[in-house]
Amino acid sequence: MRFAQSFAFFAQMKYKAVIFDLDGTLMDSLKDLAISVNHALACMNMPQHTIEEIKQFVGNGARRLIELSVESGSSQEQIEECFSLFRQHYACHCMDYTCLYSGIQELLENLKDNGVKLAIVSNKPQFGVTELYKSFFSSTIDVAIGEAAPLRRKPYADMVVEAMKRLGVKPEESIYVGDSDVDIMTARNACIPCISVLWGFRDKDFLKKNGATIFAEKPSDIMDIVK
Repeated sequence: MRFAQSFAFFAQMKYKAVIFDLDGTLMDSLKDLAISVNHALACMNMPQHTIEEIKQFVGNGARRLIELSVESGSSQEQIEECFSLFRQHYACHCMDYTCLYSGIQELLENLKDNGVKLAIVSNKPQFGVTELYKSFFSSTIDVAIGEAAPLRRKPYADMVVEAMKRLGVKPEESIYVGDSDVDIMTARNACIPCISVLWGFRDKDFLKKNGATIFAEKPSDIMDIVK
């Protein structure tokens, strides 16, 4: 009876694949990012930032995060040195405080149990995505893609297209989930719908101004949209 119920539910699923952003969507990683950024800035004798300030800098990849964090007038050489310091520190401390948002584990398990294929696409460097995948997602997520050549970072569609290819699904069978304007643009460029979550790094007004039309106030809302 339980199998029959599960099969009946799977047959009704609207999408075959859900592609997730990582930071601010699945995981609260802000504190670890902020600590590593400020470590790099301190090493460069540059002013540091509050967590709220750094929150506004994230979403476009680690290099852009550093470009926005260094003091005005910094040379390209200084930016590169700061970026290197950030990467070295973050590689060792990317899981000190980072954790799944409440309800995410249950959502991923529910989606997987009902036959939905799952992927992560993130502008975080691939080494960071890989470490977090091993620790948090290896039992639920099928594909985890971070920033690495030759794929261009979001909002280009490259990562999403690659994820769909690896999952074996078409755009019309897929939906994207993220927390930022970059995610909205990424989904649009990949020709798939986007669910904008409201527990991440951007608020609803900001997301609406940037074209968001589908919202999730809590992780379980995503299941209701996908089925």
